[in-house]
Amino acid sequence: MCGNNMSVPLLADAVTVSGAERETAAVIFLHGLGDTGHSWAEALSSIRLPYVKYICPHAPRIPVTLNMKMVMPSWFDLMGLSPDAPEDEAGIKKAAENLKAVIEHEIKNGIPSNRIILGGFSQGGALSLYTALTSQYQLAGIVALSCWLPLHKAFPQAASNGVNKDIAILQCHGEMDPMIPVRFGALTAEKLKSVVTPTKVQFKTYPGMMHSSCPQEMMAVKEFIEKLLPRI
Repeated sequence: MCGNNMSVPLLADAVTVSGAERETAAVIFLHGLGDTGHSWAEALSSIRLPYVKYICPHAPRIPVTLNMKMVMPSWFDLMGLSPDAPEDEAGIKKAAENLKAVIEHEIKNGIPSNRIILGGFSQGGALSLYTALTSQYQLAGIVALSCWLPLHKAFPQAASNGVNKDIAILQCHGEMDPMIPVRFGALTAEKLKSVVTPTKVQFKTYPGMMHSSCPQEMMAVKEFIEKLLPRI
């Protein structure tokens, strides 16, 4: 193990689920607003593959405009949850740079970028989409649960390097989501098809599911990860 975690702020206290055998791939998964990496580390443990390392960082604690400036774990500030709400552009870009540092750290430690999946739930999924699409590294895929594409008006131009033009995206959404309506998810899927090869975007919706996860969704995530990160 080379590379110092302390030089990568998001790794300093991230929850890591280590592989049971030699790690040849990694899944970096980001939690939603107000949460920590622990809940998703637990959820991913239930679908883990023995040769994959799962990294679940904790978001920094910042005041969130949407929640009356209360301080809570948040990847960037949120002003609203609609497609036309103002966005924290500087905060999103800074968060993406911090996430890219985690990707670089894993590459330095011997996991090639095309064996790394970026994923997340809600605000974490949003940051994963933005980071992967603007990354200079070719990644294996994106798991985007109950989320949206931040700064969507900047795309497809923001992904102009085209490194991830063929990236596989699994986007899942609850049909009864009261926080981020499934319509916003559908608009995001359409937008993503203008950024990457359209056939690479899967958009799955789950009847009755609110702003959360469900066993069927977790099975879809497991299948997606297995397909993109086969044993080598």
